[in-house]
Amino acid sequence: MSTSSMTFQLGASSSLSFSSSSIPRWSHDVFLSFRGEDVRQNLISHLYHALHQRGINICIDNNIERGDEILPKLFKAIEGSMIYIVVFSKNYSDSRWCLDELLKILECKEMVKQFVLPLFYDVDPSHVRHQKESFGEAFSRVEYKFKADKVKLTKWKVALEKVSNLSEFEFGDRYF
Repeated sequence: MSTSSMTFQLGASSSLSFSSSSIPRWSHDVFLSFRGEDVRQNLISHLYHALHQRGINICIDNNIERGDEILPKLFKAIEGSMIYIVVFSKNYSDSRWCLDELLKILECKEMVKQFVLPLFYDVDPSHVRHQKESFGEAFSRVEYKFKADKVKLTKWKVALEKVSNLSEFEFGDRYF
């Protein structure tokens, strides 16, 4: 491989290519990962509005058209984002989509060194880290659905632990 060009494999069907002498061009400043039913109408709507007002280009899942091809579009949006904000809430781990987003986010972080900011909304970081309490109950539901895929379950657990260990911001009785 030449030193002027690098290609990173970021999944089975996607790759991110850029010249090592240039900075990657981001399609989004921030990618928001969250469980919609928990936080879309409160925290996410306020966060999106505040960031958007400051001219920050945000990728949020309702900007991606639904359909059979959502995963490749979602992964492309993740690859093209400079910063990831992962909002952990009580039911985040009950969603295969959220957990797969998290895997992709970590993959990109490790390959291209994007910044990941975990926020903890009504859930303790240690509960995310160790899949305990209500967060653990939600994870057990996805664990039951995917019990045959032990490799995927292990990857999700490791990803939850890694991201919850990055940093945490506490605001009052909530962690952000």
